[in-house]
Amino acid sequence: MDLGLKDKVVLVTGASRGIGAAIAAALADHGATVVINFLHNRDKAVQLLEAIQKNKGTGMIVQADVRDQAQVDAMIADTLGAYNKIDVLVNNANISFPVKPFIELSWNDMEAKILGEMRALYTCSQAVLKAMIKRKQGKLVFISSGLSRRPGYGFSAHAAAKSAVDGIAKVMALELGMYGITVNVVGPGLTLTDAIAHQPSEGLRMAAEANPMKRIGRPGDIAGAVVFLASSLADYITGEYIPVNGGSYML
Repeated sequence: MDLGLKDKVVLVTGASRGIGAAIAAALADHGATVVINFLHNRDKAVQLLEAIQKNKGTGMIVQADVRDQAQVDAMIADTLGAYNKIDVLVNNANISFPVKPFIELSWNDMEAKILGEMRALYTCSQAVLKAMIKRKQGKLVFISSGLSRRPGYGFSAHAAAKSAVDGIAKVMALELGMYGITVNVVGPGLTLTDAIAHQPSEGLRMAAEANPMKRIGRPGDIAGAVVFLASSLADYITGEYIPVNGGSYML
């Protein structure tokens, strides 16, 4: 089935590993040209691109800290120089944060997470929107978290930052719809990536048992939702928060 992704250029931030890598690979499988943004993991970004190319896909890698305006501007310039357009932005890059009770958080902990998250969204979105508005088409997909809707002990900084992502997406969808641009949010539940590798296996087993589908999410599960939102099938969907969690949290 043609999802309308052939000849589309998609920038995926934080795409060298985990959910971001799965998103980039899935988009490439459906014909999109993927720009794989990374910060530190050049080797993994190269390996992902090689795997995509081996599967007859196309793309490039670009190093940039998505919180840094100059680096984002350079990344966008490199992408436009190579492909002359950006059709979809997937804002996925992880901004690290401490997991600890609110009472133990310093303001610096909270500020770094919230400002980092919003700066990445703001900087990358502003950079791609100028051309999207001129072309009167484009898609923004923001990766949030189920923890913005369902509380988790020790995740106050993360919840605050991702709640901001959820909220601003609706305003952006309202403002940008007239230009043919959609803005949507994907909220992953607990997902098997290296971010949870340190968690006890018994805790993961219990989480899987509590899930209606009796398993923990995989990066490919999140990627499927992003491919749908990036595709022509979702051209009339905007301002939505789509939970991908196997039913562990239902709207």
